[in-house]
Amino acid sequence: MSDAHELLDDLAGAGRQLREKIPGVYSGYVKMAAAATGEGGELPARMKELIALAIAVTRECDGCIAAHARGAAMQGASEQEVAEALGVAILMNGGPGTVWAPRAYAAFLEFAAGQ
Repeated sequence: MSDAHELLDDLAGAGRQLREKIPGVYSGYVKMAAAATGEGGELPARMKELIALAIAVTRECDGCIAAHARGAAMQGASEQEVAEALGVAILMNGGPGTVWAPRAYAAFLEFAAGQ
């Protein structure tokens, strides 16, 4: 993933068009995402973003990786925390994890540099 910012910008445009057609689906998803990854409960939002980032690697989803790399950076995750979460993703995914985890780490570094 060469530019995670650019990827999110590209996805946002297409997403806006679809959201106009099915606003209820998108608003429901936004509420669910906020409930799942926000503060509250026993896990801090930072850890929830790390979990989501590791799952994004598992799903091999560049858009998900970019979004949750940004989320992890915004929640103050450290480079080491991200690296360790991605180590678990590699463990659980084998070879494909060694391809997608570095993409996730690079995306995190890109967003963390902007913090």
